[in-house]
Amino acid sequence: MSEHRPIRSFVLRQGRVSNAQRRAHETLLPLYGIPFADDLLDLDKVFGRSAPKFLEIGFGMGETTVAIAQAHPQNDYLAIDVHTPGVGSLLKQIEESGLSNLRIIQHDAVEVLQRMLPPECLDGAHIFFPDPWPKARHHKRRLIQPQFIALLSKRLKHGGYVHVATDWEEYAQQILQVLGNEPQLANTAADYAPCPAYRPSTKFEQRGLKLGHGVWDLVFRRK
Repeated sequence: MSEHRPIRSFVLRQGRVSNAQRRAHETLLPLYGIPFADDLLDLDKVFGRSAPKFLEIGFGMGETTVAIAQAHPQNDYLAIDVHTPGVGSLLKQIEESGLSNLRIIQHDAVEVLQRMLPPECLDGAHIFFPDPWPKARHHKRRLIQPQFIALLSKRLKHGGYVHVATDWEEYAQQILQVLGNEPQLANTAADYAPCPAYRPSTKFEQRGLKLGHGVWDLVFRRK
């Protein structure tokens, strides 16, 4: 993948940062955050143990990330997002929950994958409800693109998985096509997968389902 990446999948619309989020960001990021650097990480060294390693890209306010990390203390989780309110929220929850198996990098996920994560270091990657960029002229901003999936796949161990969930049907169709066209990956289902038990349903998702909206999960494994 080219080092030059002019189109990003996010816009830094920071919105309001609450006082609690700001305090958490200022005081806890040095404890639970990993600074972006052009240097490959040793994830076992970061977490202080040898354990399965999972990546989460785009964690919103962090509730799902914390729930998964709490339910699976045998695993380590590296969460990446760019938005300060969500990072502050997740840091606060890590501190309150006493979690030792969750760390944050506040940076562009593509650059983290390119510069900080070595090949075949991940047992799985979660991308839950990425921005669908619904307008056709913005589709080029969508995170799930062939180049990105090729890059991410190289960071998965053989047998490791990538799990994407979306509530935007047209984006789900594009994701299915992109993942299906990646030669390093194989679908675990005929098309869309049942929601794995480890992914908790969010309040937003539950509200949408009550309104008749769909949610599509896609789970592909590295060959």
